[in-house]
Amino acid sequence: MWTEFRDFITRGNIVDLAIGIILGTAFTGIVTSLVSDVLMPPLGLLLGGLDFSDFFFTLKGDGTFNSLAAAKAAGAVTLNIGLFANAVIRFLIISAAIFFLIKQLNRFVKVNAPAGPTKSEVLLTEIRDLLKKN
Repeated sequence: MWTEFRDFITRGNIVDLAIGIILGTAFTGIVTSLVSDVLMPPLGLLLGGLDFSDFFFTLKGDGTFNSLAAAKAAGAVTLNIGLFANAVIRFLIISAAIFFLIKQLNRFVKVNAPAGPTKSEVLLTEIRDLLKKN
């Protein structure tokens, strides 16, 4: 059983998957920072100083709240539109990056067209067909 397990985890697919997950996690951190720290502040400034992370609607709770943290601390039920918008933008950036990465990788990977039969295979096929006739 241990030998099978060792063979399973040392297969190329599992190691590649682990590397992909680790790189994906690191890439997600970069994209999260890009969206939260670089893209959203200017966009919020263009929209009148709106901080998307604090863009929410109070569904149930007493009073109005200046921030999402204050609403959550008061136990209010909120609809967090800004956090959802940030998540959608992160998803789109990651999806586009993966698309362009795969597109570039496909340019470098040659698709091997199935080769035609060799001369000896053609001759053997002809011999076989002649023997079947006789």
